[in-house]
Amino acid sequence: MIAYLTGEITAFTAFIGILFAFAATCFFITKFQHYLPCDMGRAYAVDGKKSAGKPRGAGIIFIFVFTVSALIFAKINLETGIYLLLIVIEMLTGYFDDASNRPWNEYKKGLLDLVVAIAVAVTFLVFHSNQVYLAVFKTTIVIPPALFCLFTIILIWGSINVTNCADGVDGLSGTLAIITLGTIYLIGEIIGHTDDFFFLILQFIVCILGYLWYNATPSRIMMGDAGSRAMGIFIGIAILKTGSPFLYLPAAFVLAMDGGLGLIKVALLRFFRISILKNIRTPLHDHVRKNMGWSNTQTVFRFGIIQIVIAIATIYMLIL
Repeated sequence: MIAYLTGEITAFTAFIGILFAFAATCFFITKFQHYLPCDMGRAYAVDGKKSAGKPRGAGIIFIFVFTVSALIFAKINLETGIYLLLIVIEMLTGYFDDASNRPWNEYKKGLLDLVVAIAVAVTFLVFHSNQVYLAVFKTTIVIPPALFCLFTIILIWGSINVTNCADGVDGLSGTLAIITLGTIYLIGEIIGHTDDFFFLILQFIVCILGYLWYNATPSRIMMGDAGSRAMGIFIGIAILKTGSPFLYLPAAFVLAMDGGLGLIKVALLRFFRISILKNIRTPLHDHVRKNMGWSNTQTVFRFGIIQIVIAIATIYMLIL
């Protein structure tokens, strides 16, 4: 609202907006965490029973704070407004699942994610061309609109679900999301494909930081699907806005591997009767804790370190 009235995001507005997003997240989590549904523990997850009784669904708090902060301090056009609405919708579908006594059917959730992904793809094509910048090769290619739309749907749907699957260790998915979004912000700055949306990346990061204040081991609250699914769609939209969507793979490599391998493993077994990775427990954060003896803290730090190393290599490759 402030940026809309002034016509631009000033340095002071940005400074206040970022501080506000963090402080408001901490304040409202403290104030409303006791009203969140309680986790029932996950039967098949490593240490899943330890989460039983903790408030979950905190994503509804920090995503609403992010949305309000964006509306107050960022410059919102029609395209960004649609994205904010879709992020909130994705958050709400996750929260209703978090609050349900019986977990939603995975096909139901997958279908809802598909609808949201289609909406993102259509919106992006309305406001942008079907060109893709191959940052590594410093060249631009044009993808047929139908194929570009299909690719975008897969990207958004995949980003939602791998981020959701990576949410299983205190602080893990939030930490990886911050590193990924920070990388995407730098990618946009380096290749020069930035607009007012990129300020939202910084606001989103500090809202996650506000949540992590309470989620660090031993956690007091859990983001639930309300947070992880909203983070996933935001990451997908953010990489699209750089104009170089293929850079999602290095920017979100650990998220994609941690959550994505399990999705591929289950899909191949269920639909094609193909069994792979028989000796690998998925998500990978369960494998390293159960089979390799990593603690929760080691898992978060080491996964984060791996992603930071990949991010540094990616950023330097783009600078050359």
